[in-house]
Amino acid sequence: MQSTVLSLSPSLSLLRKPHTRVSASSASKLNVILTPSSSSSSFPCQPCSLASSSISFKLPPSRSLHARGRAASVPERSSADSSAANILELGVLFVFWFLFNIYFNIYNKQVLKVYHFPLTVSTIQFAVGALLVAFMWGFNLYKRPKVSGAQLAAILPLAVVHTLGNLFTNMSLGKVAVSFTHTIKAMEPFFSVILSAMFLGENPTAWVVGSLVPIVGGVALASATEASFNWAGFWSAMASNLTNQSRNVLSKKLMVNKEESMDNITLFSIITVMSFLLSAPVTLLMEGVKFTPTYLQSAGLNVNEVFIRSLLAALCFHAYQQVSYMILQKVSPVTHSVGNCVKRVVVIVSSVIFFQTPVSPINAIGTAIALAGVFLYSRVKRLKPKTI
Repeated sequence: MQSTVLSLSPSLSLLRKPHTRVSASSASKLNVILTPSSSSSSFPCQPCSLASSSISFKLPPSRSLHARGRAASVPERSSADSSAANILELGVLFVFWFLFNIYFNIYNKQVLKVYHFPLTVSTIQFAVGALLVAFMWGFNLYKRPKVSGAQLAAILPLAVVHTLGNLFTNMSLGKVAVSFTHTIKAMEPFFSVILSAMFLGENPTAWVVGSLVPIVGGVALASATEASFNWAGFWSAMASNLTNQSRNVLSKKLMVNKEESMDNITLFSIITVMSFLLSAPVTLLMEGVKFTPTYLQSAGLNVNEVFIRSLLAALCFHAYQQVSYMILQKVSPVTHSVGNCVKRVVVIVSSVIFFQTPVSPINAIGTAIALAGVFLYSRVKRLKPKTI
């Protein structure tokens, strides 16, 4: 990894140029998948009815048959157009999902590399997300939910683990390379299988267990040859895996009452607001108020660049998760999981290119094996065990 901070614009730097030099050698996805809702509803074209027989008998036979054939083709053409539009919309959502992820990791890494307060950074991201949620609800861009006390009590554990998951991810990104953090986070299926077996009684199939072998082996191989490896970054990423998958298990265990269920976007919005309310007082207690122009200047940082990149990272953080839930409402969980695997590959490759992260051949092989295992897991997860 490079010790200097790179930026999207080569002429800009997060460090102040005048005299003070700050060393960054000590610090380098809710993927959150919650309970899936049903796929988006289709919009079938109502069949068009031609006029009655009093009109048809006046036409010559050839023209009558031609008219009927043309009328019959109208629903088919409309259905095809609707299907093509849905595919195009889904493709656009996937592109934005990947782009927001890439820019979030780049901006976030640039900030965390020089500003070593991951809890403050996490709180800023939740604060921006909460403001966006309030904006959507206030201007009726998305229906404001009516939440009962029982629902809030059920959502609270999800908000806690969501807050911890983002905090641990930011801690890892501040210590090791972006590519290595996401390689470790490829072990999420391992924690998902373990926690589901422990708390939901879901025994994995032999195929699922087999798919975990390349995941664990690939991560171990990549970790052994990672140039930026340190235990703080490693265990922070592992803790992020544990908390994120705990959120998924809790969502299945607690949000089971269909009468009180809500769509994924609403659930994520409520969790975002609650995460901000949870993290803000803890941040003040543990890190104090360190995100001020005075403090940043005293630390030798470029105040404007730190502010701008922190804001952009927070916007991308909230945007990519919102788009993720929009996709989840349109496709099956398996398809979403495959897309998440592809997204991780794109983020790893883009971060290696942008930050010019040194990658040895063995490290690249280990990462590839782990990601291949994740893809295999997403495919075999849908296989149901045969019952006699």
